[in-house]
Amino acid sequence: MKLFVRDLTVIDASYLDANRGFVGESYLVDVVLTGLLDNQSMILDFSLVKKQIKTIIDAEVDHKLLVPRSADNCTVTVDDKRTEVNFELNDSSVIQLNCPNQAYCVLDSTSVSVNVLEAYLTQVILPQLPENVQELEIKLRNENISTPFYHYTHGLKKHNGNCQRIAHGHRSKIDVFIDNKYSEQWVAEWAQRWQDIYLISAEDVIKKSELSFLAVGKNGTEICTAYNAPQGYFELLMPIGRSETLPNDTTVESLSEFICGQIKARVGDKKVTVYAYEGVGKGAISER
Repeated sequence: MKLFVRDLTVIDASYLDANRGFVGESYLVDVVLTGLLDNQSMILDFSLVKKQIKTIIDAEVDHKLLVPRSADNCTVTVDDKRTEVNFELNDSSVIQLNCPNQAYCVLDSTSVSVNVLEAYLTQVILPQLPENVQELEIKLRNENISTPFYHYTHGLKKHNGNCQRIAHGHRSKIDVFIDNKYSEQWVAEWAQRWQDIYLISAEDVIKKSELSFLAVGKNGTEICTAYNAPQGYFELLMPIGRSETLPNDTTVESLSEFICGQIKARVGDKKVTVYAYEGVGKGAISER
C-alpha cells in the first residue's frame, strides 16, 4: 500500500556551483510512503506526514546553504559552533563563508543536484518514521514558470527566523506591468540582471581586513559582507561581479520597491506595478 502527498512543502535554499557560484532554489516537495496499515488502517496519518516530515525537511535543508563537501574545489572546516567554507569557482575566484553551523547543510557529494538532495532526505527521514513505513520516496521539483525568472541568494540579519542565514535563496518569477499591461521587456531584463545573483544590503558591506578568517580572494575583485543576527555572526566573501549591493534590506518588500523605483525612473509618467516573488506563490507588490 502506498500513501502520497503532493506539495508537502517548499524548500528555499541556495547551493554552491563551480560555474554559477551561489544558486538560489525553491523546490516543491512530493512524498510517497510504502508500508503496512497500522491499527487505524493507515500507513501514517496525513497530519503526521505533513507535520513530521516537513519538520525534518525544514531542520535539514530549508533556508540553508547546501555545500558539496567532497568536491575537489571545496574545503569545509567545522568546530563546535561554527563552520568555514572555502569554495573555488572555475574562473579561479572564490566564495568563503564563516557562519554558525546551522547555516549549512554539508553533503557528502561532489556537487549538489536534485538527485543528491532526494537521496539525502530519504536517508535522514525514513529512520524517523514509524516501523510500518517500509519505503519513502521524495521527489523535488521546480515550479513551472512560463516567463523569465531569476535565482537569488541573500540573508536578512533583522529576521528572527531562519531567513537571517546569510546564504539562502529562492527561484523566483517576476511580473511587471506598465500602465496595467504586462511587460515582457522588463521581466526579461530583470530576470537576466538577477540570474544567480547574491543581493547585499549596503549597510552590511565590510572591508576585507575586518573578516575574522584568512581571506584568499584577489584584492579588488571581491566584496565582503557580515552581520550579527540572533543565531550568531555571519561572514561572507565573494566575487563582486556576482553580486549587487542595494540601498536597503533585501526583504521581498524592499526588492519589490527597488525594482519598481528603478523602472519608474526610466519610464517617466507611466504607471509601474511590480510583483516580486520570494520563491513559490508569495511575494510583494509595489506601485508607482
